[in-house]
Amino acid sequence: MEKRLVIFDLDGTLLDTIADLATAVNFALRVYGHPEHEVCEYRYFVGDGIRKLVERALPEEARTPGHIDEVLGYFRQYYMRHCEDLTAPYTGIVELLKELQSKGVLLAVASNKFQIGTESLIKRYFPDINFVAVLGQREGVPVKPNPQIVFDIIQLAGVTKEQTLYVGDSGVDMQTAVAARVDSVGVLWGFRTADELLQNGAVSLVALPGEILGKV
Repeated sequence: MEKRLVIFDLDGTLLDTIADLATAVNFALRVYGHPEHEVCEYRYFVGDGIRKLVERALPEEARTPGHIDEVLGYFRQYYMRHCEDLTAPYTGIVELLKELQSKGVLLAVASNKFQIGTESLIKRYFPDINFVAVLGQREGVPVKPNPQIVFDIIQLAGVTKEQTLYVGDSGVDMQTAVAARVDSVGVLWGFRTADELLQNGAVSLVALPGEILGKV
């Protein structure tokens, strides 16, 4: 069936955000004298929301709920001031979104990034794209791989699961698509490997954004 809705993950799929995320977490770690991490290490810390990101970055003995909250507060403050310093869309993404939009395909974002951060980045980098929904981590709604975010977007778009395609760069994204029972595409330019995508249920893989046009 022809796809009428394409749902995109944000970090690692639409935007290369890893350097800004790493810098913000390292700043928060530095406040408390914790060891910092190389940017490449953060590729495996992200994907399950910012609380889990901070938890993974902390030394094991420091991962108490209260301290995670403290470090998370510094991360949020820094990240919201600097989230556009090094972030950029992946090559070909803007062109892909414009082409899909011109064909009448509905577009949406489903992210585990906190809601205000998700909205801010979408407005900054994709001002000409009319997304039917831009959803991030919201109070009272479970994060991916729970499929609720996909169900919410499908309802807002007024389409069926069969008419929906989910695009992401991680195992969590592929698990989300499987749980929601929608077709998925794993992208190879993001933060994780082809093996991880396939092992978690990717229906197909693409190396370039333009290849997604052939999946719709």
